[in-house]
Amino acid sequence: MRRYFGLALLAGCLGGLPAGAALSRQVVAYRIHAELDPQKKTVTGRETLTWTNDSPDAVGELQFHLYLNAFQNEKSSFMRESGGQLRSDRATKGSWGWIDLQRLQIEGGADLLDAIRYIHPDDDNADDRTVIAVTLPSPVKPGGAITLNIDFVSQLPKVFARTGYRNDFFLVGQWFPKIGVYEKAGMRYAVKGAWNCHQFHANTEFYADYGVYDVEIVAPSEFVIGATGVEQSTTVDAPAKRTTHRFHQEDVHEFAWTASPHFIRVERQFDPARLVGAAELDSTAKMLGVSPAELALKPVRMILLIQPEHRAQIDRHFHATESALKWFGLWYGAYPYDTITVVDPPYGGGGAGGMEYPTFITAGTSWWPGPNGGVPEEVIVHEFGHQYWYGMVGSNEFEESWLDEGFNTYSTGKIMDLVYGPRDLPVSLLGIPVGRLFDLPLFDSDTMNRTAYLFYGKHDPVVRNGWQYYSSASYGINSYMRPGALLRTLENHLPPGVMARVMRAWYQRYKFQHPTSRDFARLASEVSGRDLNWFFDQFVFGTNQLNYRVAEVSSEKIGISLGSFLENGKRVEITEKDADSRKKKGAEQYRITVKLVREGESVFPVEMEMLLENGELVRHHWDGVDRWVKLEFIKASQPRAVEIDPGRKILLDSSFADNSWRASIYPLPFAKWSSNLLFWMQMVLP
Repeated sequence: MRRYFGLALLAGCLGGLPAGAALSRQVVAYRIHAELDPQKKTVTGRETLTWTNDSPDAVGELQFHLYLNAFQNEKSSFMRESGGQLRSDRATKGSWGWIDLQRLQIEGGADLLDAIRYIHPDDDNADDRTVIAVTLPSPVKPGGAITLNIDFVSQLPKVFARTGYRNDFFLVGQWFPKIGVYEKAGMRYAVKGAWNCHQFHANTEFYADYGVYDVEIVAPSEFVIGATGVEQSTTVDAPAKRTTHRFHQEDVHEFAWTASPHFIRVERQFDPARLVGAAELDSTAKMLGVSPAELALKPVRMILLIQPEHRAQIDRHFHATESALKWFGLWYGAYPYDTITVVDPPYGGGGAGGMEYPTFITAGTSWWPGPNGGVPEEVIVHEFGHQYWYGMVGSNEFEESWLDEGFNTYSTGKIMDLVYGPRDLPVSLLGIPVGRLFDLPLFDSDTMNRTAYLFYGKHDPVVRNGWQYYSSASYGINSYMRPGALLRTLENHLPPGVMARVMRAWYQRYKFQHPTSRDFARLASEVSGRDLNWFFDQFVFGTNQLNYRVAEVSSEKIGISLGSFLENGKRVEITEKDADSRKKKGAEQYRITVKLVREGESVFPVEMEMLLENGELVRHHWDGVDRWVKLEFIKASQPRAVEIDPGRKILLDSSFADNSWRASIYPLPFAKWSSNLLFWMQMVLP
């Protein structure tokens, strides 16, 4: 790909660091010096930002995110939308967070601090202070660059919504002034060049350009530091008892870090030669239609920062990290970075758990002895997966959250099912999985995704601005579980192996870019060799429900007809005597009538299977277009059972209960737990 920073400019911005071949359009370069004050809970920063205008436009205004201002008072859009609660975590009253800008100056030129104005591009909340616009003295020309020197102080809140502190634990995310994305005409949905710089909302995450980060973090020497990228050096100031940690990473669009004096730091190596077997390599290559050499993975340093009381779970954390590196790498493409850091937040710091940043994720720990509860295993696999669908395929989560969260739900589920098998219902009471409390069976990912999707299947389309969903629950289900179910439904609809090739092509083609949902629809059609617009129009961009049912099944005995017939190529005359003889031999026939009905507005091709009393299995394919279809069969036996979608491949069907018909009622051995499950899902979902 083209490189947008010349070597001289990059060396100037990053203090002469050598640079290899860039993987991304390196539109931005950050050099930040940050000092942590553990008592005041502040980060004092000096930031040098270089932004390159890779558009054909002369850009006379810059826009920045100041995300921490979402926590400065109850008037921010985030606090209004969330009510001070995100997931199961609540903001601590009286603990506020903000960014104070103290300098914003063009390097060698004008001070722009007085040119700042707060804007609110998404709503009418003039009190929101999470986005600023700055008019420049002169525009940045096409292909030109501008360097700004920014001084700021970030006040951290008590840990909540991905950032903050808990006693002397710090998770520092969204902590510095970050420039938005200037989308030129033709990029994503832009019809003309404009800034894409959304406010910080309760139900959205982030979108930024790729670039280079060189960050110095100064903290008391007893603190263990973890961060995005590779630690280049540590410099100890012995009299001050403070240490400077320098981290560097290219081809990422965010930087986060953590600090605590209590972390146990453990490092292991992801070794593909040890962890990937020849049979696994060959079978995966065959499925994807590539050579085994194309699936080669690289060693990765796995860094775990874990609480002392959780040291017994070190192996669990590393096994989950290895599984993620292995299967995401084999299926989609090798993880390109040198490190992955996994952070275990302390007790009471749950608001910092379950979050992703480039090369840096936070997990969480359960005392429950095993992976069936999903913690920390499923959290680690899921947050690592964001390295692909959020980190490297840089979708805009403000506007199309499913391209990250939904793809990741689908991918995580496949890995968890493969490595760990079925799991408990992902709901706990006093730390104990609800499934264990009420003797529920274990669930695979398809079942969990579909069960959640049924609760909010029609309120919103999958693609919607994150702050415009019907509710937080609708945002969550349409961003996570419903896309997980629809992607698995598409996989089931396509021939074996095709969906795997679609997903690999998506990563390979769009890594380090900013693709859209329409791009994915086009790519899926291209790779599968089928026009799949009908699928995406209905299930990604539409809200209509899908439901097919077996409406009626009947059969009637029909007599032996008299006359002249061709049987096996010969003409045979059936008389009354012949008819009586055939009846005695059990040659009666039945006219079977089956009516299938499409209840929902969505259309999907469906399979029907009919099992006869004599064991014969009758199959029929219906395109599902008409509102109903009547099927007639002449058979020598009566029907025992009729099923639509017998393999339960169409996870988007809103009711499996009406997909089957039985000649007699059979006891349902799981009726008890299924009713319990429905009750508890109703209790725990928002």
